[in-house]
Amino acid sequence: MGYNFEDYVNRKATAAKKWEIMYMQNPNVDADVVPLSVADMEFRTAPEITEGLKEYFSQEDLVLGYNGATSEFYQAVIDWQLKRHKWSIKKEWIISTPGVVAAMYASVKALTEPGDGVIVFKPVYHPFSTAVTDNDRLEVNIPLLSIGEDYFIDYEAFEAAAAKAENKVLLFCSPHNPVGRVWTKEELEKLADICIRHQLYIVSDEIWNDLIMPGFEHTVLATVNPELTPYLITCTAATKSFNLAGLMVSSIIIEDASLRAKFENEIIKSHQNVINVTGFEATRIAYTKAEAWLDQVIDIINQNQKLVKSFFEINIPAIKAYPIQGTYVQWIDCRALGMNDQALENFLHQTAQFFPNQGYIFGQEGSGFIRINLALPADVLQTQLNRLLHAVNQLSIG
Repeated sequence: MGYNFEDYVNRKATAAKKWEIMYMQNPNVDADVVPLSVADMEFRTAPEITEGLKEYFSQEDLVLGYNGATSEFYQAVIDWQLKRHKWSIKKEWIISTPGVVAAMYASVKALTEPGDGVIVFKPVYHPFSTAVTDNDRLEVNIPLLSIGEDYFIDYEAFEAAAAKAENKVLLFCSPHNPVGRVWTKEELEKLADICIRHQLYIVSDEIWNDLIMPGFEHTVLATVNPELTPYLITCTAATKSFNLAGLMVSSIIIEDASLRAKFENEIIKSHQNVINVTGFEATRIAYTKAEAWLDQVIDIINQNQKLVKSFFEINIPAIKAYPIQGTYVQWIDCRALGMNDQALENFLHQTAQFFPNQGYIFGQEGSGFIRINLALPADVLQTQLNRLLHAVNQLSIG
């Protein structure tokens, strides 16, 4: 089936978060400016999901009460993980939360005490840090190693941190947001070995696991070593894959019964166990009906990342767009512009009318970088890049 991914969807005045943020940052932006910040898609919802929800809401006896997940929802999650990721899971392993961030917060509280250390690899999605600091835990940052246009885990520094008794949990991003790495099986095996050796819990955020570029393959961390099972919480969702973030449902998969009980107890205490009933149905429809839509979106993202990389190489070679292996966000090095973070942000928002995420929000390792969203029509993306080019040309920087 062919889908329309070319139309511009104007989300102004729809309460779309990134659009509202853009107008707060600069109320006078031109009409054709589209923000490239918050990671949701500028595409219409898959028609299979739209039509499926219409059918769902047309039921004569529909009651939108405090309903839990249906057996059909669980089966859809199970079948999807097996088909898409070669991961065989069971219904009782699946716990629903209102989102992966909620699950990270709950995991930190369930597995640590105030003052305990929680390891992160920066630059990384900023709620990884707030899940630690908001809960009065100590963030232990092991920066990723930046080599050329790629990033790698610093295993030596990670093992040294994992060996310390006060460090209890690793918050791990796979595929990695914002740098776009898809970790290889060998990398994950090495990571798992360290965690097993030091009995370090891992919360593996795999929400991007369906969005993998051609030539790369996502390996579910849970599949690399069965000895990791007592220490592992895996966070998944259809929300990134199918642009359903507003429906607030994630599937947290925990095989070990004792670990699962700790997690469940925490989400009950924080009342994170009440889920949007429509989200259950949208997820079921997405996993069972809309795979072809997702595959076409991946092709568009792959084309868009090549467009961005080529654009900077040809027009602004001082700025480096890192190719991505997964996700639909692209990491871009703007340090050659010679601006500090505040000056760069002001230049982008006020002069260029260009609205990415600023790299510094992902940690000091992101200073001088930006992250842009690739899930939008190519011509709309090109318009935003041209606007940036015009502004940079006024700086006389190549």
